[in-house]
Amino acid sequence: MQISSPATDAHAVPVAKAPLRALAGWVLVDWALQPYYTLVLTFLFAPYFTSAVVDDPVRGQALWGYAAATAGVLIAIGSPLLGAVADSGGRRKPWVGLFALMLAFGLAALWWATPGASLPTIIAVLTAFVIATIAAEFATVFTNAIMPTLVPSGQLGRLSGVGWATGYVGGLVSLCVVAGFLVTNPATGKTLLGFEPWLALDVTQREGDRLVGPFSAMWALVFLIPFFLFVPDRRPLSGMPRTNGSALRDLWNTVRLLPRQRDMLYFLIARALYSDGLSAIFVFGGIYGTAVFGWEAIERGIFGIILITVGVIGALVGGTFDDRFGAKRVVIGALVLLMIGCVGILSVSPQYVLFVVPIEPKASGSAPFSSTGEIVFLGFACFVALAAAPNQAASRTLLARLAPPERMTQYFGLFAFSGKVTAFLAPLSVAALTTVTGSQRAGIGAILIFLLAGLVLLLPVREKQSD
Repeated sequence: MQISSPATDAHAVPVAKAPLRALAGWVLVDWALQPYYTLVLTFLFAPYFTSAVVDDPVRGQALWGYAAATAGVLIAIGSPLLGAVADSGGRRKPWVGLFALMLAFGLAALWWATPGASLPTIIAVLTAFVIATIAAEFATVFTNAIMPTLVPSGQLGRLSGVGWATGYVGGLVSLCVVAGFLVTNPATGKTLLGFEPWLALDVTQREGDRLVGPFSAMWALVFLIPFFLFVPDRRPLSGMPRTNGSALRDLWNTVRLLPRQRDMLYFLIARALYSDGLSAIFVFGGIYGTAVFGWEAIERGIFGIILITVGVIGALVGGTFDDRFGAKRVVIGALVLLMIGCVGILSVSPQYVLFVVPIEPKASGSAPFSSTGEIVFLGFACFVALAAAPNQAASRTLLARLAPPERMTQYFGLFAFSGKVTAFLAPLSVAALTTVTGSQRAGIGAILIFLLAGLVLLLPVREKQSD
């Protein structure tokens, strides 16, 4: 079976712009899912787990890395298969509903992550984290595949960018709510804004930190409702339903013929590498900052609010640049900024910035971000925040412009596969190097290799001009 060339078929049927309520419902998917990435994966729960649930931060980082690697393997295996099955049956929204429920279950179970937990509890919490991670990624396979049916190709960059920006705002709002009104400083019992928490939570049991999971679960369920109400789905295919075996044969044909689609092949391999590196930055950046400066939830909350605000700006600007200059150029520029930011972050230690410039260590009990090291760390982290959303949004757009519309979910399954096929490598590399060297900085340094390799492989890709 021959696969139609993306160059000739990707825009064979012009796409009319969907109603505003449909566009808003699709954009709100990023808003609904973002607290998982912001609160759980990056700024609050992951650093809490490594520093308080596990009694040793180095061991905690290693365990979290192994769990993230496990989730990556499962996502890599499952995403292309799910995409092929969905393309064979037509409808995509029922799959989103299934994975939304799985996501809520996994997030709610994080409540059981008590400080100094026993090994069985730690395993259960990590299992819940894996379930939530694969559910979030599987859901986006189907929501991303709907994107090209909502606007013409020439507007995909802006829609994707607005989606990422909306997601970042959702992450910011959720972080402000949690850090400002729920999570408390163990030393004072007050929230980031100096208020008594809305709920009477046990500070000694870190219930404010643990509440992040159930809060994110409820947030996702509520804000996915407009997607199910207003976003149009494909009708089920007429005639005899296709079997899963037929779907898997189609997927095999798609994969078998990928070497003939040079641009798609190079892009998917490049994306596999740089996405792995970017994901590792999200997973371990907050953990590293917590280790270097001894941050509590309050400092991590401020850190997250600043970075998300910068990320919103990056997403909106990147979406405009995408439609004007092309998705490939946006991704390349973002990768350069990511590498600069990553090197800069690693150049900071309690006694030095830029590797060799001595500084005064952060004084115990000092105000958040009052030390030179914290300010420099934050500055380089802003490079990462500015580049992360354009990198992700433009990658999504580039895939939509390269893929044939009749196999869009398959290719977004491969897109998710490319984001996770090596996803175990970066966390595993960080975890292994951290274990071997006993240094968190040495472990996180492995991320740079993945970013650079992805950049090199992306350079030969030829992007099709949008309509």
